[in-house]
Amino acid sequence: MLPKVLVTRRLAPGVLERLTPHVDVTLHDDDLPMPRAALLAAAAGKAAVLTTLDDVVDEEFLAAAGPGLRIVANHAVGYHNVDVAACAARGVLVSNTPGVLTDATADMAWALLLAATRRLGEGERLLRSGQPWVWAPNFLLGMELSGTPLGVLGMGRIGRAVARRAAAFDMPVSYHNRSRLPTESEAGAGWLPLDDLLAQSTVLVVTCPLSDATRGLLDARRIAQLPQGAVLVSMTAGVVDETALAAALDSGALFAAAVDNFEREPAVPAELLAQERAVLAPHLGSATTRTRQAMGGLAVDNLLAVLGGGQPPTLVSPPPSSVPRP
Repeated sequence: MLPKVLVTRRLAPGVLERLTPHVDVTLHDDDLPMPRAALLAAAAGKAAVLTTLDDVVDEEFLAAAGPGLRIVANHAVGYHNVDVAACAARGVLVSNTPGVLTDATADMAWALLLAATRRLGEGERLLRSGQPWVWAPNFLLGMELSGTPLGVLGMGRIGRAVARRAAAFDMPVSYHNRSRLPTESEAGAGWLPLDDLLAQSTVLVVTCPLSDATRGLLDARRIAQLPQGAVLVSMTAGVVDETALAAALDSGALFAAAVDNFEREPAVPAELLAQERAVLAPHLGSATTRTRQAMGGLAVDNLLAVLGGGQPPTLVSPPPSSVPRP
């Protein structure tokens, strides 16, 4: 008898076909997440579950799944939706999909940065509105990036990829991480304490993972430490206080901001929606066909490895005792 597996979301083309010959799949064939009650009911008796960030895996979920659950294969780099310690206590392995979305997400960070600094959203909205316009010396003036100091908060794979791309713009790069990286891994950037990083970053890109230590890390006080007229790009939900970000835009303290995913997705704060200088994207960081196929494929590899008696290629360890600190 084939092991029973729950896949909680419709996957990229070709991914499910890699799984179906080997397991008995229950698929939630929709782009919308499963309602909680349906998720708990569908998890019952499964040997493995392929989840997305919208699926909360906690004690209730694990109890509903039952003792036969062997792996939660999360279709994401982040895994704040999964209680890793609770899974470990029950002998359930947890995996994620790091590495395969690095370049796509770094590209998206730069797309948002360019859109924000050159006011592309405002320009497109103006044209689509049908309002009359003419070129003028002061029309929609933006910010040049060449030579502008760039700060990266979170120097993991994505942060390093963001930093490497800055060389094309001759931008000096600094970063803050839990600890300084080896020189050969710094992608030409220099480590700074968080307060110093904020004070020196005319452009700040946030790529650190969400954790207890980073949740709400960039609050109103820390956003105010950025230089007057700075630009903030957030690629991680929950790290930047979205209300404080909107207030900084409203006051003119920030020139512009861009956000790719939000703390209470799919809801976007009304305060941000009202900001003309905010570029807002619906969580598109990894949204290329190649990357989503790679993410799905890695999740499948993790799942099949465990069901075959092995270890997942990208096993998530229990939460470390040392976490990013300001």
